[in-house]
Amino acid sequence: MTVVTRFAPSPTGYLHIGGARTALFNYLYAKHTGGKFLLRVEDTDRARSTQGAIDAILEGLKWIGLPWDDEVVFQTSRADKHRAAVDRLLAAGKAYYCYCTPEELTAMREDQKARGLSVRYDGRWRDRDAKDFPPDIKPSVRFKAPQDGETVIEDLVQGPVTVSNAQLDDMVLLRSDGSPTYMLSVVVDDIDMGITHIIRGDDHLNNAFRQIQLIHALGGETPVYAHIPLIHGADGAKMSKRHGALGVEAYRDMGFLPEALRNYLLRLGWGHGDDEIISDSQAIEWFDIKDVGRAPSRFDVDKLTNLNGHYIRETTDKRLTELTIPLLEKKLGKSLNAEEVARFTGGLPGLKTRAKTINDLSESALFYVHPRPLPMDDKARKVLADDGGEILQAATEALDKAADWTADGLDAWARDFADQTGLKLGKVAQPLRAALCGSTISPSIFEVMEVLGKEESLARFKDVLAS
Repeated sequence: MTVVTRFAPSPTGYLHIGGARTALFNYLYAKHTGGKFLLRVEDTDRARSTQGAIDAILEGLKWIGLPWDDEVVFQTSRADKHRAAVDRLLAAGKAYYCYCTPEELTAMREDQKARGLSVRYDGRWRDRDAKDFPPDIKPSVRFKAPQDGETVIEDLVQGPVTVSNAQLDDMVLLRSDGSPTYMLSVVVDDIDMGITHIIRGDDHLNNAFRQIQLIHALGGETPVYAHIPLIHGADGAKMSKRHGALGVEAYRDMGFLPEALRNYLLRLGWGHGDDEIISDSQAIEWFDIKDVGRAPSRFDVDKLTNLNGHYIRETTDKRLTELTIPLLEKKLGKSLNAEEVARFTGGLPGLKTRAKTINDLSESALFYVHPRPLPMDDKARKVLADDGGEILQAATEALDKAADWTADGLDAWARDFADQTGLKLGKVAQPLRAALCGSTISPSIFEVMEVLGKEESLARFKDVLAS
């Protein structure tokens, strides 16, 4: 049997973190078993489904790196097949017309609540004769669910789960306007798409009992279910925006790398020993859905950020340049020229070791490409306002004669200069850093000076001394 999984989002919003993890688990299990990973857009809720949300979901999956097999299936395009399935159920006596009006259903629910009963359809049209059908009411169609026995799901994550069939009422398959319901559409599409494994959040577990009954009624093969626990915030509370319940595009815009997000989401509920850094090839080789735990996992933005820092350090300078240059140009409001790009790429090895996100990287790199005169933060101004200005003046005069403008050569110069002036090395380096970077934080200042070059470095010193 070829394993076929599917990710089936409803396009009523972005691809959120929980959905991305569900898609990842479906993708990895399909690839681990040599199967197929399909994508179905469940857009039957026409009032809430939007093209913008569809585009966001597709782009989110592409960005995070989860390519699907075959064409995208849009559920609304299959409505005729959904209705044809209902016709087969009606002909087989496994579905029936229900002529309850909305007012009758409301009264039914209120009566049940008043008597302390479970709110459910009472089956009043289940076995009525056709002669009782009122001609002036458009009926819905309900599934004639089994009333005796139990429905059992052997869930790969939750274990065996059982419900008494007497607890399940006859769900609506077609509304009175002829539109298929979500429950019907999901089942028919899963059968037609040959889905063998349904991996989704455990908030869908209750739906599975009804769906499995409908699958059997339509003659479909029972899929293997795996209902994975939901993601909570770092404090154990239900996931919300303050915990990081955002769309994956928000993490892209915050400067996270897709491979870091994949690695982090993989470890939410699944693990492989003590391994923290897991490559895509290892993930495919090691992942098995039965190894996912039952307890909710906790999403911690700080841990994701630290992991992202690892991936930035491992990423090629070429790719980091491609990601960072547009951010720098946006901050400056102009395109970088060849000299500015060269400075950035020259300084990148020293910058990437400190950065946790691409946004961090662009912020820390700004001083390399900012036009003169360089803006100063408060701490840099304070360094230069004290005795730093005098030190900078003396250092500039000495550096004007320096022949070896390499990081090692400049480091040696600074030590000699400190000895000659009776200053500590840090006391020499801080005014240089403030003048060159506009802040008191940077990579090695001698590395910075080498990257900027003698002409640019001295020009920045003189800008400060002239101000």
